Amino acid sequence: MDKLKVLLPKGRIYENVIGLFSGAGIKISLPERAYRPTVNQDDLEAKVMKPQNIGKLLELGSHDVGFTGKDWIDETDADVEEIMDLGFDPVHIVAAVPNNTKDEELLKRRIIVATEYEHIARKWLDSRKYNHLVVRTYGATEVFPPDDADMIIDNTATGRTLIENGLRIIDTIMSSSTRMFASKAALKVPEKKRKIMELKMLFEAVIDARDRVMLEMNCTKEKFDGLVKGLPAMRSPTVSPLYGDNGYAIKIAVRKSEVPNLLPRLKELGATDILEYELRKVLA
Repeated sequence: MDKLKVLLPKGRIYENVIGLFSGAGIKISLPERAYRPTVNQDDLEAKVMKPQNIGKLLELGSHDVGFTGKDWIDETDADVEEIMDLGFDPVHIVAAVPNNTKDEELLKRRIIVATEYEHIARKWLDSRKYNHLVVRTYGATEVFPPDDADMIIDNTATGRTLIENGLRIIDTIMSSSTRMFASKAALKVPEKKRKIMELKMLFEAVIDARDRVMLEMNCTKEKFDGLVKGLPAMRSPTVSPLYGDNGYAIKIAVRKSEVPNLLPRLKELGATDILEYELRKVLA
């Protein structure tokens, strides 16, 4: 099979994606100022590109799989297949105006809208019947109003930067996060599709493991039934007899958020020698 050609996003979301590969056992090393990382898998080939370009490059078929925000897929109108939502870097694309702007005034005249998302912006503005002029920005969009724009359409995670610049959100246009996308041409090649789905399986296992821990404990025979009935578990707990037939060793995988309430409860139910440790992958 030809190598699976992978596009990695340059910038702030790069480390999250590389961390996911690392968790799956795939090491990617990128020398400083380089764009072609080395990969410890013979069937993978990687290249680093700006997130804005990844969708269209996948559509053109020059690469097979890539990682970028859903916002940039929509912005470039790229015809690609979404494989999975990684959940990294969640943001909202919003329309915001200065605090003292009255919404009804915006519909009475032509407004200037500053944005990095020209396609998304025009589509939304047209749907709301605004008479508008879109000005393309290259970062720091929030500083345009009120002198150089009446409205901005931008991404925000918490909304704090907008508030600090005297802006308020009037509509949330879409939500976005880092996702795994594939070329439709690659998915028509059985060997490449199989490899893409294998990567998806590994990534799902890594992400699921990040949300869980393993608890291991001992208990006496007398306490066993009551303890097991009080356990949450992905399936059923793993149970092994202790040496000398003095009781049981029990293992369960639980969500990290359950641990603070679960540990005191386990002690009450008779668990002893409780250990908690991280998981690397979870394949349900």
